[in-house]
Amino acid sequence: MKIYTRTGDDGLTGLFGGPRVSKDDLRIEAYGTADELNSVLGIARAALNTRKPGPFDEPERTSEAAAKTSANHWVPELDAWLERIQNELFDLGADLATPLDAKATVHRLGQDWIDALEADIDRLDQDLPALTAFILPGGSDLAAHLHVARTVCRRAERRVISLAKRDEINMQCAVYLNRLSDALFVAARLGNARLGIEDHTWTSASGR
Repeated sequence: MKIYTRTGDDGLTGLFGGPRVSKDDLRIEAYGTADELNSVLGIARAALNTRKPGPFDEPERTSEAAAKTSANHWVPELDAWLERIQNELFDLGADLATPLDAKATVHRLGQDWIDALEADIDRLDQDLPALTAFILPGGSDLAAHLHVARTVCRRAERRVISLAKRDEINMQCAVYLNRLSDALFVAARLGNARLGIEDHTWTSASGR
């Protein structure tokens, strides 16, 4: 099968079971941004699997602190979670690409997906210190990529909301993205914590 088809050279693309629309249509913007998010998560997974040792991995650190991170049991767990999210984003994109009245069969997002994300957030957050201030995106490469993913996720959510003002869609897609952005924020904090890198809090210009 050839990668190029030439069918989109006129600036149009086909929806699943629906009409052809402009490539800058709101619906294309919505699932295209979800695809962008998926790519950023791929970068985050690459950073996770090629991570540099954190301070707690250094031999002069206490044995308790070293044991917390050197085992690296959290790396495959977080990687598996990110892979699950990547797969779910493909389903979300298919949902958005398929008009509700289309004859095509597609898996629609449901409340169970959102419930699972809320459970993920609680699990990822349980060992983190309480958040008492806004934090600056960054720290480790992993956390920085997850913060970029979080902001792209928010943009995807905005695109979905814009689409919903025009077309009837499955609004669970917007709710899912809302929860996912929170989950990615917590995952970024967890990445820094596991690597022994402290989050830096925001200092307002009035306080500097």
